[in-house]
Amino acid sequence: MNAPLPEHVRKALETVTLDDKYALDHGRAFMSGVQALVKLPMLQRLRDQQQGKNTAGFISGYRGSPLGGYDQALWKAAPYLKAQNIVFQPGVNEELAATALWGTQQLGYAPPGSNKFDGVFGIWYGKGPGVDRCSDVFKHANMAGTTPWGGVIAVAGDDHVSKSSTAAHQSDHIFKACGTPVFFPASVQEILDLGIHAFAMSRFSGIWSGMKTIQEIVESSATAMIDPERVQIHIPTDFPMPPGGLHIRWPDHALDQEARLFHYKWYAALAYIRANRLNYNVIEGPNDRFGLIASGKAYNDTRQALLDLGLDDDTCRQLGIRLHKVGVVWPLEAQLTREFATGLQEILVVEEKRQVIEYQLKEELYNWRADVRPNILGKFNDMGEGHPGGEWSMANPTANTLLRANADLSPALIASAIAQRLKALGVPADIEARLDARLAVMQAKDSAMQVLEVHGDRQPWFCSGCPHNTSTKVPEGSRAMAGIGCHFMSIWMDRATVGFTQMGGEGVPWVGQQPFSTDQHMFANIGDGTYFHSGILAIRQSIAAGVNITYKILYNDAVAMTGGQPIGERPEGLSVIQIAQNMRAEGAVKITVVTDEPEKYAQARQHGLPEGIDVQHRDRLDAVQREFREIAGTTVIIYDQTCATEKRRRRKRGTMVDPAVRVIINEAVCEGCGDCSVQSNCLSVEPLDTEFGRKRRINQSTCNKDISCVKGFCPSFVTVEGGQLRKQAKARASVSPFELGALPEPVLPEPQAGGAWGIVVAGVGGTGVITIGQLLGMAAHIEGKGIVTQDAAGLAQKGGATWSHVLIGATQDDIRTTRVSAAAADLIIGCDPIVTANKETVARMREGRTHVALNAHATPTAAFVKDGGWQNPQARCAADIARAVGAQGLASFDADRVAGRLLGDTIYVNPMILGYAWQKGWVPLTRASLLRAIELNNVQVDNNKAAFEWGRQAAHDSARIEQALASAGGVQVIEFKPRETLESIVARRVEYLTGYQNAAYAEAYRGFVARVQQQEAALGKTQLSEAVARYLFKLMAYKDEYEVARLHTDAAFLDKIGGLFEGDFTLNYHMAPPLIAKTNDRGELVKQRFGPSMRTAFKVLASLKGLRGGAFDIFGRTEERKAERALIGEYRATIEEVLRTLNVANHGAAVEIARIPEQIKGFGHVKARNLKTAREVWSRAMVAWRETSGARQST
Repeated sequence: MNAPLPEHVRKALETVTLDDKYALDHGRAFMSGVQALVKLPMLQRLRDQQQGKNTAGFISGYRGSPLGGYDQALWKAAPYLKAQNIVFQPGVNEELAATALWGTQQLGYAPPGSNKFDGVFGIWYGKGPGVDRCSDVFKHANMAGTTPWGGVIAVAGDDHVSKSSTAAHQSDHIFKACGTPVFFPASVQEILDLGIHAFAMSRFSGIWSGMKTIQEIVESSATAMIDPERVQIHIPTDFPMPPGGLHIRWPDHALDQEARLFHYKWYAALAYIRANRLNYNVIEGPNDRFGLIASGKAYNDTRQALLDLGLDDDTCRQLGIRLHKVGVVWPLEAQLTREFATGLQEILVVEEKRQVIEYQLKEELYNWRADVRPNILGKFNDMGEGHPGGEWSMANPTANTLLRANADLSPALIASAIAQRLKALGVPADIEARLDARLAVMQAKDSAMQVLEVHGDRQPWFCSGCPHNTSTKVPEGSRAMAGIGCHFMSIWMDRATVGFTQMGGEGVPWVGQQPFSTDQHMFANIGDGTYFHSGILAIRQSIAAGVNITYKILYNDAVAMTGGQPIGERPEGLSVIQIAQNMRAEGAVKITVVTDEPEKYAQARQHGLPEGIDVQHRDRLDAVQREFREIAGTTVIIYDQTCATEKRRRRKRGTMVDPAVRVIINEAVCEGCGDCSVQSNCLSVEPLDTEFGRKRRINQSTCNKDISCVKGFCPSFVTVEGGQLRKQAKARASVSPFELGALPEPVLPEPQAGGAWGIVVAGVGGTGVITIGQLLGMAAHIEGKGIVTQDAAGLAQKGGATWSHVLIGATQDDIRTTRVSAAAADLIIGCDPIVTANKETVARMREGRTHVALNAHATPTAAFVKDGGWQNPQARCAADIARAVGAQGLASFDADRVAGRLLGDTIYVNPMILGYAWQKGWVPLTRASLLRAIELNNVQVDNNKAAFEWGRQAAHDSARIEQALASAGGVQVIEFKPRETLESIVARRVEYLTGYQNAAYAEAYRGFVARVQQQEAALGKTQLSEAVARYLFKLMAYKDEYEVARLHTDAAFLDKIGGLFEGDFTLNYHMAPPLIAKTNDRGELVKQRFGPSMRTAFKVLASLKGLRGGAFDIFGRTEERKAERALIGEYRATIEEVLRTLNVANHGAAVEIARIPEQIKGFGHVKARNLKTAREVWSRAMVAWRETSGARQST
């Protein structure tokens, strides 16, 4: 048993709140890097107040990963910010936001008496590309200056590996070009601490401070100490201020500003860095010879690399290793650098991306005497005596790379470089052996990764019900250009979408292409957020150039990719009518609004929708686009449909009506053609494997009610309107996990001394993976342990691979980095087997150390949308994981099945796997702190607690789970059994065909299969007979009007609906009866919605099945029905021909011929298209069969 909870933990359980990070003025709080940026101005305001100054703050910028959630965090903290006189005003774009920040410092020369405060400090924020576009403002504002009690920090969110960007970026060099010092915090705590220094430096030196953040830091969470007095500011005493000082003034000539910047401001900043020792030695000794210098994430990775090599701080001192941490990467303060470099033989500069520190270091030490100047290495290795000029003495030194400039660095890459240089300098034999042993582990893992076969991939995709599933389609023969936003993902879908631009340049490449292209029209996608940011200028450019282009402004009522912020940077947002008015004023030739809800525009004219602008239903999008591509000039389609994820959020909050409509697929009617996936592109349309082949079903947990799947040309779709999904947990589960008796508590592990317990949560975006990381983080914080979590979200909010890294130490100082290193995971919480078997996850595993708690079920990936034959790789993924950690390291169960049946929703899978791992004794946190973290999260608290406890039950006694599932009851799907016998296959189909038509019809089927079986038996095989049994049945049971009616009135289907729904609901059917259906402009039948009365018609129609194929069968006269009946005879004739020359040699080919009807799926034009393809295959196969058989007969 575990010891009783310590007193400090018990107190924390009672007092810790989620608001601590903002509410506390002193104390510990668990916060993310983004939240630290929210807290930072509050701390600055308190510090000013303590000095008797009444200051205010101003924050503006534009969202973008990894700062995508900063504005939302600021909105949530609004009451706390307001109390500290801090104003948050989002920018229309980054450049204008920066200009607003410049304005706060211009208060320094406002008319006397007009200022309300002693000064206004500011924070600008933006993604790396936003820094690029702001360079003009930054240069002007930086030269103009700041105020003594103001100051500005420009926070850049860099994406070194282009994880959620169209290009990798590094802001250091842009900041340098603007003359802005660059702070690079290495932790959440340092965002607070260096942030205070950045404000102080800005005030002292009169220039803006830059702060570089990257995902691994700013999207990590940790326990931080809040204390306005924690940072002690030392004003430099060795810097003589020039007359008039360094602050903003008016008038101020441009050359005077330049001189002040060049001659004083930068040197004042250097004096501040020096006085406050923002760059310092972390490890040093009297006999140091090898230096390491790093900043930010690279510093963290270097610390971890040393530990991975078995080099703790004491060992580093014994070996003469000196480690220098740089807080400000530009300008690199020279005196501190000289102190670091003195006495060293060699320095290795560890920094990600292009050289910043390395070039400054070389410049500062250039004039040292050769006998005392250390050898400096970084991106390239020592070139040897033949190349005294280093990398510059070679035409291309890439082959000699030591620490790459592209992508990013990892502790493993850094460890390899450190070991290489240490061995070159010489180390004791025992240390060299230790280095080799540690490197061998890393190299073995790297080698294993090189040969690891990935059996599945979760490619990011549009969310279920996303409007882009429809809006990004283009007519056959047309092309489109991609834009920035979620719709960017259309470039890897079947959308004829190629190429993209920077944000705000959408469509403009066509201005440079059209004069030189035989194509004379282009579509361009542009999001509503981008439109408001700067995209309207791109449209203006296209209009000015007179090119033939159609802009599709994708109005989804939110900036979806960064979390659903409102469009227009104001509470009321930006409306479709406003966009339409803008486009009319700009001179667009023709404008049409396309929407899923045309009825909401009934009064649009009265509200300002210009005359001549049509409103069309989204079902008409293809026709509208075909019309627009023939129009000369710039045209605009405004596609209006709210973001599916935002709809889900608003429905949960009660701010949007949740329509009482659900889609159900009658799998007995479904042919598995996949046209519903083609039409909807939706992840909630999932495969369902039955004994009659692969069908489709709707995942009710993930469905966002877009309903576009019903456009799939198939009569199997039924909408259930009214009522609601039955609350399965209440209706079926007869026992609560809390009622099954107390479980034995596991012995909890402890992180190794001086190290951290590494946990990786791996799963699917949008299912709560990051929430699990936050629960673990909060629980560790409650217990007073050291904690760092780092979220690695997928590109798509739903559907993409997502990870959360969690590091738990005895103290905060025991944690060196923000991510679990290669081969260093103690636990993998595998919420999805495909993501868990991904190389990114497996790289963290090590047999003998890592345990994996795995959900055995994998939800279908986006690959199924395009490939109806996709096979779920969950079993192969589990096998890969078992090979990586050993059989003893893996424990799994089907959490989807348990969560769906016992809790009514698979959204509870992740906390269930957490409980499973905890009961196994693999989580170093108490149950009490984990449950308290669930309470603090305040989302479905009871269900999440129940999920945690069901996971514990599954880990302790799987039999209890099976009993609970049995008591829950529910509909069971008959699944295909691979070892089914020929007799059972035939018997089930004879029964079906008897109900389909009559006993004679069924007996004809049985007799033909028996003939095939009799002839094949001579070869000792059954595969041909089984194939004929399946596919002759498929052709004979063609789904005409009588059969569809019979299946829709079947008691089993109606019972299934009754088991899923409760309340007062009606059933509506979506189909296109050939005799009455209308056609579209391509001549294809169009489906209609038929109400509940259709059930009566179905019953009558089903009773008339005896007319099938006869003189009175009015439905049988269509070409489709004639072809279906003819196929039966053709297939039988083909099989009879095959049987005449069947032998062992050609048996395999015969089976393939017998399986050709598998390709004949669907209804109407879909079936005709598939039949055409199948006939081509059929024809080629028979030609080959006859040639082979003829050759054998002739010999």
